[in-house]
Amino acid sequence: MPRVSQDHLEARRRQILDGSRVCFARYGYEGATVRRLEEATGLSRGAIFHHFRDKESLFLALAEEDAARMADVVAAQGLVQVMRDLLAGGEHPADWLGTRLEVSRRLRTDPEFRGRWAERSEQLTAATRKRLLRQRDAGILRDDVDVDVLTSYLELVLEGLVSHLAMGLPAENLGPVLDLVEESVRRHRVRASVEP
Repeated sequence: MPRVSQDHLEARRRQILDGSRVCFARYGYEGATVRRLEEATGLSRGAIFHHFRDKESLFLALAEEDAARMADVVAAQGLVQVMRDLLAGGEHPADWLGTRLEVSRRLRTDPEFRGRWAERSEQLTAATRKRLLRQRDAGILRDDVDVDVLTSYLELVLEGLVSHLAMGLPAENLGPVLDLVEESVRRHRVRASVEP
């Protein structure tokens, strides 16, 4: 039997993740049956589950990939940039949104998933907090509010944005809202009044 190259295995894994992302976004976790996953990926169940132990492992791999991608953006540009990317459309906004919503639903309804996800969600929180601390040290971030409070505030805004988009509400005026959010965490220098 010929050996399969590492590049081929990685390309197959990528194909499974990309197709599954679309399937989970379209049908939700329960609706993403094995048959639908096969159709979305163009691969057999054997090929899919050769790379992933089960459907939950596949879904968790997608969610982890999204969390890692978001943490990278947060580290370089901040959590508000993640929100701007989501508004701008990004790579696959509807698919990312679908995965994010499914994670939220499963966190509410599946205690086992909640336990598995807890350490992964900490990655985004840690990246946000670390960036805010760097900005505070650089004198950019306001210093009258604790960094943990600002971290929670920004995460709450992200969740609100995700909910807003999930409901299909208009998004065209949200850029200025994100400007306001960004401005609200910045340090404001007090201008000395100039007497005439």
